Amino acid sequence: MDTIQRTLVLFAHPRFENSRIHANLLNHISQLPGVRIHDLYEYYPEFNIDIKFEQELLLEHDIIIWMHPFYWYSAPPILKQWIDLVLEHGWAYGKNGNELKGKTIFNCISSGGPRESYQKDGFHNYTVNEFLRPFERTATLCQMNYLPPFFVHGSHKISDEELENLGKLYHDVIKKITQEIIILSEIQQYDYLNDWIVNR
Repeated sequence: MDTIQRTLVLFAHPRFENSRIHANLLNHISQLPGVRIHDLYEYYPEFNIDIKFEQELLLEHDIIIWMHPFYWYSAPPILKQWIDLVLEHGWAYGKNGNELKGKTIFNCISSGGPRESYQKDGFHNYTVNEFLRPFERTATLCQMNYLPPFFVHGSHKISDEELENLGKLYHDVIKKITQEIIILSEIQQYDYLNDWIVNR
C-alpha cells in the first residue's frame, strides 16, 4: 500500500477519567500516522453535534472506528445520537446517499463480562456480534465495509500485563489495516479483530 489510510476514532466514553482500559488503548494508537482521535463527549459536552463538521471528518478519513464501552449491549448515548444525526438520508444512505461507500468501519469495545458469557449458552445468551447487528446493518446500509470488533473482555479484572498486551494488539491491528493491503473476506471470518491479528 503506497499511502497510509487515514483513520478516525469516534471515541465515546462518558466516564473516561475512570477508564484504564480505554486510556491504555488510546495511548497505544495515538501516535500512529494518520490516526485522529475524536472524543465526542469532550467535543460536545451538551450533545449539540455539528452534523456538517462530522460529515466533513468522515469524508477526510478512510477507516472509521466506533470506540466505546459496551453499555446495555450497545453504545453510550452520544454515539447513538451521532449515528442518528450524522448519517443522513441522501448523504450516507438512500437515494444518492453514497458518500461513505467503500470506507471501512468497526467497533472497539470494552465489557466487564468474560468472553464465555457472550455465547448462546452463556450468561448473556447471545454472541457479541449478534448484539452488534444494528451497527453492522448501519454500515451495510451506508455501503461501508464492516469488520469484526476489537473487544476487551473482563475489564474489571484484567491485569496490567494483560491490558498492556491488548494495547499492543490494538496498535498492531490499526497499523496493519491502515498500512497494508488487507483481504476483507479473510478478516470477516473471525469473531474479533483480536483473533485475526493473533493468527496473522
